[in-house]
Amino acid sequence: MSRVFISRDMASVALGADDVARAFAQAGCEVVRTGARGLFSIEPLVEVETQAGRIGFGPVGPGDVAAVLDGTHAARLGEVEALPFFAGQQRFTFARCGVIDPLSLDDYAATGGWQGLDAARAQAAQQVVDTVKASGLRGRGGAGFPTGIKWQTVLDASAGDKYIVCNADEGDSGTFADRMLMEGDPYCLIEGMAIAAHAVGAGHGYIYIRSEYPFAIATMRAAIAASAHIVAPFTLEVREGAGAYVCGEETALLDSIEGKRGQVRAKPPLPALQGLFGRPTVINNVLSLAAVPFILAHGAEAYAAVGFGRSRGTMPVQLAGNVRHGGLYEVGFGITLGELVNAIGGGTASRRPVRAVQVGGPLGAYFPPSMFHLPFDYEAFAAAGGLIGHAGITVFDDSVDMAHMARFAMEFCAAESCGKCTPCRIGSTRGVEVMDRIIGARGTLKPVRPEPVEGRLFSSQEKGGASTGSARTGEGYLDRALYSRAPDRIDVSIEAQTALLRDLADTMKYGSLCALGGFTPYPVLSALDYFPEDFGAPAPLKEAAA
Repeated sequence: MSRVFISRDMASVALGADDVARAFAQAGCEVVRTGARGLFSIEPLVEVETQAGRIGFGPVGPGDVAAVLDGTHAARLGEVEALPFFAGQQRFTFARCGVIDPLSLDDYAATGGWQGLDAARAQAAQQVVDTVKASGLRGRGGAGFPTGIKWQTVLDASAGDKYIVCNADEGDSGTFADRMLMEGDPYCLIEGMAIAAHAVGAGHGYIYIRSEYPFAIATMRAAIAASAHIVAPFTLEVREGAGAYVCGEETALLDSIEGKRGQVRAKPPLPALQGLFGRPTVINNVLSLAAVPFILAHGAEAYAAVGFGRSRGTMPVQLAGNVRHGGLYEVGFGITLGELVNAIGGGTASRRPVRAVQVGGPLGAYFPPSMFHLPFDYEAFAAAGGLIGHAGITVFDDSVDMAHMARFAMEFCAAESCGKCTPCRIGSTRGVEVMDRIIGARGTLKPVRPEPVEGRLFSSQEKGGASTGSARTGEGYLDRALYSRAPDRIDVSIEAQTALLRDLADTMKYGSLCALGGFTPYPVLSALDYFPEDFGAPAPLKEAAA
């Protein structure tokens, strides 16, 4: 009987993996359902166990069973690990994904599982925290705060109850690493949380997963039940989020777990001191917690030996959008943005030139190819006006309109704002209006400026026009109520509106209560700075010369 391995990952299933698995089972094969390897252009992937190792074929359809089993299928890939996409990876966190049955305790233990937890429980809590500090591990979902410092704060806090909360509310566009790990190696996350619990003295943990991830939710619940005896006395449960993007912010997430509407809390107090139910709480991203078992099993030095500058260890980069080879690529910090997009991602799927990439989800900055020399490093991206965030990279070709992408950032913020702070709630709405004026005025040969008419201010193009509705300028519409509130006149020229946009972005960046409003200026200002021609301004000289 032939033994084959086929992914049960949500993306693989969407591409037909269940039908392929069913066909092989009907042919009498032993089918082992694994997680995804991470290269979705070869899914559904089938790996056949042979004396020479596992031989991959992909993509495969239900009618390809005979050709795969006799080795004549045209999509024969050979050993998957030897493919260029995988050969250059450094898989510390995702080593088991696509290799083992995610819910098999035997498979997990046979591939080094629980070694980190055993090592942690043989040490005092402070030793474990010191090891995490020495590794250089930083948060993998936001600004890169040192994980060990957060754990130290919770360890030092005096309280009867403490909690470990895993933020699995993966809401950024173009990101899927959390989902891949929870579906492909759930015990790794559970082990990381159990180590954190031992390190800070917590007794219970929550994994907060967005409801759009039904496969991850089911897999995590099954894994928690199966491993309960191993991680005891630490206990775990899954809580489902309702899809609010703002619940990816740690304090809004805590409110949601407590049964409240997800709204951002003012800080201080920090969640590490007064978090879930008012108790000291460790809140870490899936990737941060899943990195911990490797660190405890192999030592802080082994993890810190990889990386760049203050960014140590590996980062699971997710390539998405208009890219030839979309998928997950785990590699040490320091690789350049250009290597990730062109050498690994293969450029655009449309085969047109890359014009921009957005790094860090919908709140990340846009970078042109002239910035592809940037090393993938927290400090390097911050210095360039961007952020790594959850390491999602979305690729755009030369057909993209960057003014519309800037508008989308403001629109997204307006739709997802929890409404608690004015800069985010009102600023994003005003941002959409400003962008509409800029987009509407593009292509006009001269600035459109309003003139006073009967105590109200309308554009010169509408003077003598309709008495109701909105004043029109270029291709867009201006709100009459806005004019009626103006003291003298409103300058709706592109120059004035872009200046207003920058001022608004500055207010949102420094005045918002959380990163939703605070980071929205990143995509807006980067689009404006690197692609001014899309906003009706002259192109940068170096690009114009090219």
